[in-house]
Amino acid sequence: MSCPICEKRKSKRFCPAQGENICTICCGTQREVTIDCLPDCSHLIAAHRYEIEHRKPLDPKDIPFPDLEFSVEILRRNQELLSALGISILKFARENAAVRDPEILAALAALAETYRTLESGIYFEREPNAPLPRALYRQLSEFLQEVKKQEAQQTGFSRLKDSEILRIIVFLLRVGTRETNSRPRSRAFIDSLQAQFPQTTNKEAEAPRIIMP
Repeated sequence: MSCPICEKRKSKRFCPAQGENICTICCGTQREVTIDCLPDCSHLIAAHRYEIEHRKPLDPKDIPFPDLEFSVEILRRNQELLSALGISILKFARENAAVRDPEILAALAALAETYRTLESGIYFEREPNAPLPRALYRQLSEFLQEVKKQEAQQTGFSRLKDSEILRIIVFLLRVGTRETNSRPRSRAFIDSLQAQFPQTTNKEAEAPRIIMP
């Protein structure tokens, strides 16, 4: 039988997402593009493994906020916040089956833009237009505000600076940009968070740490 996608080549590979055999070329070219691949697909897992093993450093032009500099000390000092944000993103992805890497990266980029406005002294919301990125943006924004509020209630002031929050967000954005494969339906970044935080929720007191690149 011919491949149901290209209708040219022979169907030799079973596609769990399609529920039928497709050709190997369509599997490779349409994977996470027009095909909404299932996370446990053996061909997808093998492809992601290959991509990780042959990953090249990010092109400087693809690095988010390339002009923003921060030290490793900022990441270490805010490790708990970094982990909590990672877990919050993963929890959102679990609760919203349609979310993919591009939606997560769009939310993080918009949130970083918002916090960057604070450095100029003018606060301006940069909410994404699309529903899923906007929902994640609001969830993370509310979480960060709550963290600052609780810290202020406990100590009388908030030690968490907006400039440091900005750098934590940008760090996550850079990690996500590195981990994803740039396909519109990619879940590579989500899968990397799942590997870091297996079976966790943002309510757990002790959480694994995100590995710094």
